[in-house]
Amino acid sequence: MGKFYITTPIYYPSDKLHIGHAYCTTVADALARYHRVKGDDTFFLTGSDEHGLKIQRKAAEKGVTPIEYVDVIIANFKLLWQKLNISNDDFIRTSEERHHKVVQDALQKIYDQGDIYKKNYEGLYCVPCESYWLERQLDENGCCPDCHRPVEKMQEESYFFKMSKYQDWWLQFIEENPDFIQPESRRNEMINFVKQGLEDLCITRTTFDWGIPVPFDKKHVVYVWFDALLNYLTGIKYGVDDEFFKRFWPADLHLVGKEIVRFHSIIWPIMLHALSVEMPKKIYGHGWLVVDGAKMSKSVGNVIDPLGLIDEFGADSIRYFLLREINLGNDGNFSRDALIQRINADLANDLGNLLNRTVAMIIKYHGGVVKNAKVNGAVDNDLINLAQKTVADYTKQMDNMDLTTAVKTVWALIGKANKYIDETAPWALAKDESKAGELQTVMYNLAETLRLVAIMAEPFIPDAAPKIFQQLGLGGKELRLADATWGGLPDGTKVEKGEPLYPRITIDEDGNTIIGGKKYVPPAN
Repeated sequence: MGKFYITTPIYYPSDKLHIGHAYCTTVADALARYHRVKGDDTFFLTGSDEHGLKIQRKAAEKGVTPIEYVDVIIANFKLLWQKLNISNDDFIRTSEERHHKVVQDALQKIYDQGDIYKKNYEGLYCVPCESYWLERQLDENGCCPDCHRPVEKMQEESYFFKMSKYQDWWLQFIEENPDFIQPESRRNEMINFVKQGLEDLCITRTTFDWGIPVPFDKKHVVYVWFDALLNYLTGIKYGVDDEFFKRFWPADLHLVGKEIVRFHSIIWPIMLHALSVEMPKKIYGHGWLVVDGAKMSKSVGNVIDPLGLIDEFGADSIRYFLLREINLGNDGNFSRDALIQRINADLANDLGNLLNRTVAMIIKYHGGVVKNAKVNGAVDNDLINLAQKTVADYTKQMDNMDLTTAVKTVWALIGKANKYIDETAPWALAKDESKAGELQTVMYNLAETLRLVAIMAEPFIPDAAPKIFQQLGLGGKELRLADATWGGLPDGTKVEKGEPLYPRITIDEDGNTIIGGKKYVPPAN
């Protein structure tokens, strides 16, 4: 058994949730669930990044304190994770005292070794991104190169972290560890950025007070990104429980959006190096989720509420679509029509019908009891061989974070099992007593295929996977990859009929969603 520590970025409080928030965390959750099914000692951290000028200004606009402002928003994030079946082991808030101590101790250590100095800061600052920029780094309109909104001229007394001191070290480290930043396109961007020359980083502010106080100068608060990145240490008890920290560090994967790769792949490693803390193993910058071809934006009006989608279509359906449709590292498109098509084709028709038909036939032909006569012909062996190959391919793909291919691999096996029913024609075998052994074999092979599918699909559809086990007569048993070997379903297992996993969805002429023949009515707020 190995270990696996995965993090998402801790999300900056947004007063409007959108489907993009769900994407990164769904990917991270699928990976965390896979490693648990695989038997790895797994820890999955997410949370909220709550400090900074932007939050203080928004709170003031609403006439509340910053903590009152973020408390309401964070409650919505936690609700989303709950409804989306996110299995995080901890939720870190940077406003928590346990995090303040880690940040202050780290800052003090770096200051004491001479890597922090004080001077007046004069420069350009993007408040929405909480990013500092040089004039040469702005876009063609003189705006932030990330969000393309206007920057503000700032002037204040600040402390600076000697990033420039570590430029050569960073370039050498990346050269010696070419897989550290992924995908390769992000790594190349970061190398080009650093080769232009690393500037020392302004890491404290004095023009507002919503932040962690600097331990050696209390009129300063810590810059939000220096504060936020340290959450990855706070969450596994850095400086508090050394045994627990060593159990999970170094992190195996920091999964982040491509717009914040620079903070995670340049500033964060240099901070850790200055603290004499081992580097994480990988920084992966995933792409953005666009809606009908356009990036989500309040001004455009194409922001999709994930809570509403989950209420309407279910968490599994949303998770499956995100993982199936979007190749990790690339931008991906979301549309309601495509979601419904994928639910009907892959979930309701392919998987749902396979389970329904299999259980119904076992009940009809064998009183619900699965028997394996092992009367295998060429068609049976084709299915068995593909099932065994699927487990091996799936494991390799998930280990390589190729989630979309892994999903397709599992669903190819589901497609093969559906074809197997047509090829073997159980209804015809049932009419011929001399074919009783063949019929038992067919029923066993279908049930066994579904058992393997449930184990492999658990990271993608965690609500349905145990329901498949339940209908196969395996309710209460753990879904473990170690058990995904052919022949693991015991003779004499008794199946049980259940509700359809995924009812079909249609849209009527008035635009209403019809789920399983019933009109969907949104829950009252």
